[in-house]
Amino acid sequence: MGDLHLCETLRGRFRPALLELGERADVLLLAGDLTNGGTLRDTEVLCAEIADLPVPVVAVLGNHDHDRRLGFRIAVRLGEIGVHVLDGTAITLPVNGIRLGIAGVMGGSGGFPGHPGNPDEGSAEHRARYRRGPADAARLRAALETLDSDLRIAVMHFSPVVDTLVGEPPKIYPGLGCAELADAVDAGGAHFAIHGHAHGGTEFGRTPGGIEVRNVSHPVIRAAYRVYELTARKDA
Repeated sequence: MGDLHLCETLRGRFRPALLELGERADVLLLAGDLTNGGTLRDTEVLCAEIADLPVPVVAVLGNHDHDRRLGFRIAVRLGEIGVHVLDGTAITLPVNGIRLGIAGVMGGSGGFPGHPGNPDEGSAEHRARYRRGPADAARLRAALETLDSDLRIAVMHFSPVVDTLVGEPPKIYPGLGCAELADAVDAGGAHFAIHGHAHGGTEFGRTPGGIEVRNVSHPVIRAAYRVYELTARKDA
């Protein structure tokens, strides 16, 4: 799931469903924009929502989690309740007899073939996101390549493909993701990828290399979470 945008008025919205995760899933992946405005108060609402769940929780932050320049403190607070926050890093978890590897970055803008955008125009924040997209793509690939696991999942906030942006205005595609992220997913040997950020997009997509991508933004999946089943091939 992604784009919870938690704040005081949403306290408890997801908690009942998340407490039942142990009956339905093995791990919870959070694809950024976990808080509504990146405040410490929002962070405490988030922590109350996802603390002490029956499955491991792995997360990346989104752009709104950095609205107050408190992303580091949010990550530390999440770590205190046992959430694994990834930022150009990776983790391997034992799940049902296999090694599940997860690599994550926030990602950024950068555009796609046919939707290039312009990294030299707009606000300082806009330009920073365009620089971050390709940079985080390189970090994602490096993190994936460190994994010695049976399955490898890439988690990011910004989209790696245009497929999952369909429904958003095409003119904003360049700001919603970066084709280099998809290249990293393919080159890093990921078996699956998830992202958020595109509230008006589409759930299903695929990288140029054929890796399945899912947009798990809450406004897209319209549920507390979505369950995907992955199977590790023993000969992989």
